[in-house]
Formats: sequence, structure tokens, C-alpha cells
Amino acid sequence: MSKQKGKKKKGFKHWVGKAHLWLGLASGLIVLLLSVTGCIYVFSQEINGAIRKDEIYVPEVKETRLPVSQLWNETQKTLGDSIKINRVDVFNNPEKSVRFFCYKAAAEKNSIFYFRNIDYYYTVYTDPYTGKVLGIYDEKKDFFNIIKMLHWSLLLETEIGQPIVGWATFIFVIMLITGIILWWPKNKAARKQRFKFQWKDTTQWRRKNYDIHNILGFYISTIAVIIAFTGMVWAFTWFQAIVYVAGSQSLTPPEVKREQSVFVEKSDKDAALDIASEITRQRHTTADAFGLSKAADSTGVVNAYVQQYEGVYYVNHQLQFDQYTGKLLNERLHDEKNFGEKLITANYDIHVGAILGIPGKIIAFIASFISGLLPITGFLIWWGRKNKKAKPAKAKN
Repeated sequence: MSKQKGKKKKGFKHWVGKAHLWLGLASGLIVLLLSVTGCIYVFSQEINGAIRKDEIYVPEVKETRLPVSQLWNETQKTLGDSIKINRVDVFNNPEKSVRFFCYKAAAEKNSIFYFRNIDYYYTVYTDPYTGKVLGIYDEKKDFFNIIKMLHWSLLLETEIGQPIVGWATFIFVIMLITGIILWWPKNKAARKQRFKFQWKDTTQWRRKNYDIHNILGFYISTIAVIIAFTGMVWAFTWFQAIVYVAGSQSLTPPEVKREQSVFVEKSDKDAALDIASEITRQRHTTADAFGLSKAADSTGVVNAYVQQYEGVYYVNHQLQFDQYTGKLLNERLHDEKNFGEKLITANYDIHVGAILGIPGKIIAFIASFISGLLPITGFLIWWGRKNKKAKPAKAKN
């Protein structure tokens, strides 16, 4: 009877603590990797912009540009027959070069690893006034692209790596929630202690580590959850569907028209591409840039993607043109999308903080950095408790 009375009933927080511990040990390494790669990638656009400045900007601005079709053909000649251009990005800023993308996946996927499933991936910068190729970059081996793919799928094939990343992120969200439940102060006196660092010279490292884990974890928890949720949008189609339904207040997916070109045996496709380019430019003179991709088959269309603002993608427009005549078949403006679509479109910009500009990226960087500290400090807390030294017994007189 005395033993039963001495036993304390295990309450809610005990089981929350157990869940927090074991889920943390299971996902800690992946969360650490995602946080570190996220920190590194946040400012990749700015760093690459500085590194590639001589290729991104033209040596001299002239009065007239060469037609897009001519730039495409001359750049293709420089690359040779083994590398094919997929898309061109044209900037309204007259000081910027034209950017071509060349990507080809491996014909047969015989490996689970990222590098072995890509034949090539290049970015080519061409002077729009002279047609001269200013630079060619192998994106497959680019540092920031490797970091991105580590973050995206652990350098594994997307179908394999994405679910691992997604579930680790899901667990991280549970960790944040359970961590706040465990840490939340019971009264005003505890609140004063737990929301501020109260370190003294005599404070042991374990106490400092505990405060770093709990206090910093609390302060970045909201931003960390937003970053985690936007990551899960890519990882899980079901989660993306939830976000869309919540934003659009509808279970019906958006209707997107797929136009077709009317086949013409004898036609000038280069002229049609130039017409499509000029129409897009005239209709979106205030946009930062627009991308064009050629038709995939005889009935396909020339697709144009308009990026409204520099460095962000949450406002964009899509146009479709007949590949034989350059006739505009359909245009879908950003304002025509419902809020659910806009939310999905803004997912990347929210994820990296770009939607708030440089201040947003700084916030995302700090939140990612602290998120990376949480598995380390949490492990040290667990290790310290597991290997806690017993206090020496007092000597008897």
C-alpha cells in the first residue's frame, strides 16, 4: 500500500515530454540539415547576382535589341547539338542580358540519387544587343543548386527524398508545439524567469543551454511554423490541397485553359516567337521579366510566364500563343486567380522570406539558424540529464 501511495500518477506533461524527446531524437539530424541548408540558401539570389554580375549585365546598352528568335538560334549554335535550350528569360531592364535555360533529365532513371538522374542543366547569359554569349554556368554542379537539392530532397530522387523531408518537417512542427506546452510557465513568477535570459557568471553551461533551447525556440516558433508549413506544401499534395481549400473556400480546383495551335504546314515559327515576345512585352511593360518556351509538339503553344517583380514570384501572369502565327490565344492575369491559388503561388516567397524583401530574408535566416540550434541544444539537455553526475555525499561527523 505504501509503495502504491508513493507512486505519482504520470500526467499529461509526462507523455508530452516523452513524445517531444523521442520525436526529437528521430528527426533531429534531418531538421538540422534542413535548417543549415535553408540558412545558406536564403541569400543565394543576392550572392549569385554578385558573382555573376559580369554575365547578368551587358557591357554596353544599345538602341535596338536583336529578335528573341535570333538570340535563341545563335546561342543554340554556340552550345552545339548536344545541349538544347528549353526556355529564355527576357528582362525589361535594358542593362540586363537575356538568360537561357538548358535542362535534360536522364532518359532512364536507374538511380535514386539526384546527380545521376540529370543529363545536363545549364544557364546561359547572352547579350541581347550583339548575340554574344557572355557566360555559361553548369547548374548541376553549382554550390547553391546542390544546397537547394539537399534542402529539397536530401539529394535523392524527389519521389523518395521529398516524403522524408516532409515528415521530418511535420515532426518538427509537433516538436515546437509540445516544446511550448512543456515550457509554458504556470504563474507570473515563472513567467518572469522563463521569458528572459538570467545568466550570471556562476551560471552553469547546462542552464545556458536550457535557456537557449527554450527561450529562443519560443520566440521563433511562429516564424518556424510558417516556414515548416510552406515546406510541407511542396512535400505533400494533400497538404497543398488543404492550403488551397482554406484559401479559396472551395473544393473545386481552378479551371486553367489549355489552348492548342492550329497546324500550318508552311510557317515561320521564329517570326511567331518574336511576335509572342513583343506582345508579351507590350502588355507587361512594368514587369521585371518574362520567360518564353517553345511548343512541345505540333499542336502545342508558345507559353509565356511573366514575373511582375524582381526576385519574387508571387505576382505572375501566363500567356499562350499559337506557335505558327504568334497569335495570343489566352492570357491569365494574377488578379484573376482566387486567394487559394495566390497563396500557393506565394509559397516560395513566404518560405524564404522574400515576400517581405531583405528584412523578410533576414528574419527567415535567423529563424532557420535557431531552428538548427534546437536539435543540438535539445540533445545536450537529454544527454546532460541522462549522464547527470550524482552529488557527493556529505561527510558524517
